[in-house]
Amino acid sequence: MRKIILHVALLVVAVALVLSACGPAPLPKATGYTFGMLLVGPYNDQGWSQAHYEAGQYVEQKLGAKMVYIDKVNPADRPGTTASQLAEQLVSQGAKLVIFNSDDMKDEALKFAQAHPDIYVIGSSDDWTWKDGKNYKESPNQTDIMGRMEYGKMIAGCAAALTTQTGQIGYLGPLINDETRRLASSVYLGAKYCWTNYLKKDAKDLKFKVTWIGFWFNIPGVTSDPTQVADDFYNSGYDVVVSGIDTTEASKEAAKFAGQGKKVWAIPYDYVGACEAAPDVCLGVPYFNWGPAYAQVIAAAANGTFKSEFQWNGPDWKDINNKDTSAVGFVKGKALSADASATLDKFIAELAGGLNLWKGPINLQDGSPYLKDGEVATDQQIWYLPQLLQGMEGQSVQP
Repeated sequence: MRKIILHVALLVVAVALVLSACGPAPLPKATGYTFGMLLVGPYNDQGWSQAHYEAGQYVEQKLGAKMVYIDKVNPADRPGTTASQLAEQLVSQGAKLVIFNSDDMKDEALKFAQAHPDIYVIGSSDDWTWKDGKNYKESPNQTDIMGRMEYGKMIAGCAAALTTQTGQIGYLGPLINDETRRLASSVYLGAKYCWTNYLKKDAKDLKFKVTWIGFWFNIPGVTSDPTQVADDFYNSGYDVVVSGIDTTEASKEAAKFAGQGKKVWAIPYDYVGACEAAPDVCLGVPYFNWGPAYAQVIAAAANGTFKSEFQWNGPDWKDINNKDTSAVGFVKGKALSADASATLDKFIAELAGGLNLWKGPINLQDGSPYLKDGEVATDQQIWYLPQLLQGMEGQSVQP
């Protein structure tokens, strides 16, 4: 009898090990639970907002929950209306949790959370609930989530450096803040590393310029026109443009110039399917995968185990494109050459093995030291980067 019991116990352990090796444990269902989402842009923008919208669909599929949403939540599309007011509309439709999906709604997310302690809030890219951050506020019904896109941006920078034939990389930036500085700088760090370590070229021969438009996407009469900014890059010798905005102007303009016989490329942003806008010139796309984190928090809210926390989630280095486990990923584009692709794989493997490009010596754009030789940046030094880095051209602060 003891042998039978032992065999059964070993079988149970073996099955458990097999199941754990197959992926994360299944989340508890949240059938009938309604959550809301406020999207800063159109739900089908092929960028930031679509990535969130499809994450909501992922949650519906995984948990059996129901999503209600409002898109185009920004001052241009909805003048005179605040995000917290729109969140009230979602609550009136049954939402027990509301996702505020943009840094542009940061203050409104906190305001709504504190005014509605019985409604849960997720702030995408916010840092209110980061106890070690500069802006911590006690908000027990709020969780803030961001992906460690710094890795995806480094990979994008590497792909750009391995491809450029002019040694000039342009970065199409949105508005200027901590987030956008650190992401643009991560592209530069990845480009510089691959330029010097794989191509064995002098860092001084790599030109990297950032041009900001003033918001996450084009608002006529308010922002600079991203189409014109992309054209200016391509017309002045920049043959790779890396996008940091929510929409696909850089890719579409690259396709236009390529149709005229120019050798130019683009790297879009945010959304796993962004290369589809111009596949023949797309080197790849660093993208967010919000679904797993949203599902975890919404399942907890629905089942009474919600806790306020700050999540800054990294890639699953076993498979950065695993839709159930990796918060950020990189999909290679059709335009990436076979040689560049192989070298990019090597770079990704180095990152997975512990390569840290946020390690000194690193100076800020004005030449002041930021990280001493051998010093590894803290999360706070990366998150709250005060300037672009030395070697980058472009504004570091809003004029």
